[in-house]
Amino acid sequence: MSLSKRYRMKNNSIPQCPVARGLQSVGDAWSILVLRDAHTGLTRFDQFRKSLGIVPTMLTKRLKALTDDGLMEKRLYSERPPREEYVLTEAGRDFLPVLMMIGAWAHRHCDGELARYVDVETGLEIEPIAIDAVSGAKLGTRAMRLSAGEESPARNRDA
Repeated sequence: MSLSKRYRMKNNSIPQCPVARGLQSVGDAWSILVLRDAHTGLTRFDQFRKSLGIVPTMLTKRLKALTDDGLMEKRLYSERPPREEYVLTEAGRDFLPVLMMIGAWAHRHCDGELARYVDVETGLEIEPIAIDAVSGAKLGTRAMRLSAGEESPARNRDA
């Protein structure tokens, strides 16, 4: 995924830090909220604008950055007059668990009544957790470190 120049930040402490790199694409609240709304099915500029209450110039910048960074793509939905919509790419769809974890964190640490995610099929509230795919351990229950370059362990030792 190439990163839009607009959001590149200097991070000299850990050049290969995946959190810093991810934040270069989605590190502002508007971009994250656009992705949230896209996951609920919104695709058109006016839908995003009305949902978010964002001024058009700011929304245009955020949609361009998300498109440039490969999280969304423009598609023509009307030829006369020509109109485009914004749809999630695979990278954008892969951001859903991040959104869910931000929501779970807010439910745990922020005051006030917050909306809940509900499974449409079961009607039950969704309670996301993050699990390490290799060990099966819930994240946050074991010590970890960030490892880069030659010291990085193999991602999949069985491959």
